[in-house]
Amino acid sequence: MNLNSQNINSSRKPKNFNNPERFIEGWYWAIPAHELSVGEVKSVNILGRELVIFRGKDRKAVTFDAYCPHMGAHLAEGKVEGNELRCFFHHWKFDGGGFCVDIPCLDKPLPIKLKAWPTGEKYGMIWVWTGEVPLQPLPFVPELEHKESRSAFGSHFFTNCHPHVVLINTIDAQHFNTVHKLVSTIVFAREELHQNAINFTNITPSCEDTLLIKLIRPFYKNSLTYSVCYWYGSIGTATFGPDFLHFHIMFAMRPLAEGKAEIQTLFIVKRYKGMNGWLYNQFVLWLTKIASEYFLKADIKIFQKIKFDLKTPINVDQSIVQFINHLERQNALSWGTWQPARSTRDEEVRENRDKWRDVLND
Repeated sequence: MNLNSQNINSSRKPKNFNNPERFIEGWYWAIPAHELSVGEVKSVNILGRELVIFRGKDRKAVTFDAYCPHMGAHLAEGKVEGNELRCFFHHWKFDGGGFCVDIPCLDKPLPIKLKAWPTGEKYGMIWVWTGEVPLQPLPFVPELEHKESRSAFGSHFFTNCHPHVVLINTIDAQHFNTVHKLVSTIVFAREELHQNAINFTNITPSCEDTLLIKLIRPFYKNSLTYSVCYWYGSIGTATFGPDFLHFHIMFAMRPLAEGKAEIQTLFIVKRYKGMNGWLYNQFVLWLTKIASEYFLKADIKIFQKIKFDLKTPINVDQSIVQFINHLERQNALSWGTWQPARSTRDEEVRENRDKWRDVLND
């Protein structure tokens, strides 16, 4: 493979990848769903923006910008009334769409609207879409797309590097041997599911000389399954295991200031009904937790020290380069403002245009 064709080298810096000033428009986790009861409102800051989330009588979660459009009071101090939120300061009330529906001192409310953000729930998480209208579904495990599932929370931790850097760890073919001592070679096949999701699947035959493979080889026929699906450069779902049992882990991430990351792991399993099904699900989720903690224990210390810079890509880094290029083609937003991100060239053109406009006006 000729990596020069991938357009990633030391002289061309990616605009989106590992850039703390921008993020991909998409779904991002806000809070665990069980932390928001009916009639409760909470404050949350994600991607540099202050938000409030409340759950109305209809049990649906709603997300607003945090500050009242009257005098800027924080709406987390407010009160949920039915499916609406009333500001604590002057008691202005807003419906689920953000429209003002009551101002106590006026006969009718003013035509004012709070900024409301699309909100959804899946795998025990509340998710917020960072654009006007969701362009894709909530993130899911491809193998379980049309199946009922159960989920459980795993580790919650922070890293000193960007989510993008954490994510590429699961397709870093070299580190499976050097860090985890699992396989000597691994090759991924890439499939872009759509603009915001890309899947990498292992197509390497199983390596018989590893202890793990020797132990479980009698129980499966084909190569061990290992696939990773990335959404918006902030969420990764890993599926792995022999024919008879697949484990599913989701790494739900969100960028923090200064290029750091907050990460919540989720364990997901196909849902089986009945008491025996519930017991089986709990057992698989427990095994998934053990596998997750085994790999994370070795990897986390790398995430706390690394200063990522892919100056010398080699052939085995092919999947990492493909992931970076996938991110570069997605819609990026600016940290804090959630407005479309401008390239450096765009900024220069705009500044020159404004400068000449000022000169002409003088």
